[in-house]
Amino acid sequence: MIAIVDYQMGNLRSVQKAFEHVGHEALVTSDPEQIERADHVVLPGVGAFRDAIAELQARDLVSVLQRVIERDTPFLGICLGLQLLFDVSYEDGEYAGLGILPGKVVRFELPDTYKVPHMGWNQVLRTQPNPLLEGIPTDAHFYFVHSYYVVPEDASCVATETEYGIKFCSSIRRGRMFATQFHPEKSQQHGLQLLKQFASLK
Repeated sequence: MIAIVDYQMGNLRSVQKAFEHVGHEALVTSDPEQIERADHVVLPGVGAFRDAIAELQARDLVSVLQRVIERDTPFLGICLGLQLLFDVSYEDGEYAGLGILPGKVVRFELPDTYKVPHMGWNQVLRTQPNPLLEGIPTDAHFYFVHSYYVVPEDASCVATETEYGIKFCSSIRRGRMFATQFHPEKSQQHGLQLLKQFASLK
């Protein structure tokens, strides 16, 4: 079973429908026991980091997510679900994250020629092999909507980079933990292929 973590942040149904489209049933749930028993776990999200971590704490999901990742259950974070993996975010203050990966979440500081949020299609440049991107063209574009980006302390977890005024980390990989700043569920054919390959991980 694929468990999509429900913590009231973002359009969870669109992620669920994308998995269903590629032939995999996914359950939207906030039940810690269901999440812990799941074969695959997805943490999507759109919105403020502060609100997200508060919701995860209120639903007793922080330790569950940490355990799921620690035992190498296939895990996919999407957008805010990537940012929450890190130590700290500086979005409208300073807020502790899940602490799975050392690093921080910071706002784009770009020339006026670049609009923030970074919104639309952009290329992801691979920095290491990634089973979720197998068979997807190296010049493929994915859909982004974000004003903040992650700065990992350990560069070895960076799976792809993207250029938008600066080069930033657009996805990470550590074992069977993956997370993307872009939205696979909004990225048409290539995004659906990524989700199908995640769902097929053993």
